[in-house]
Amino acid sequence: MIVSPAEAQKAIAELCEAEHIEAIVIGKSVASNGMDNDISLQAESFRAKISLSINVPVYFQQEGFSTMEAHRYQTERGARDDSAAAIILQRFLDQKKMPQ
Repeated sequence: MIVSPAEAQKAIAELCEAEHIEAIVIGKSVASNGMDNDISLQAESFRAKISLSINVPVYFQQEGFSTMEAHRYQTERGARDDSAAAIILQRFLDQKKMPQ
């Protein structure tokens, strides 16, 4: 499902309720030196905005090189974003499995 930024908050809240979603994972972009960049600041703002309308935790997961990794699996350009999102989610899940 693709929605405009203006519709995102409402669409995410509805999806969380309809599908009983327990958490949201957002890819976090950082500069090569590990510091926040313009995209990470926008992601923080987005996280704060959607957190107002949902009652589930919203996590960040580093997304570094996920698009390049997805390129290895997808030959069609349109599917790369989906694959990158799946890679980010898998990284998050793998990290949760590791003993702390």
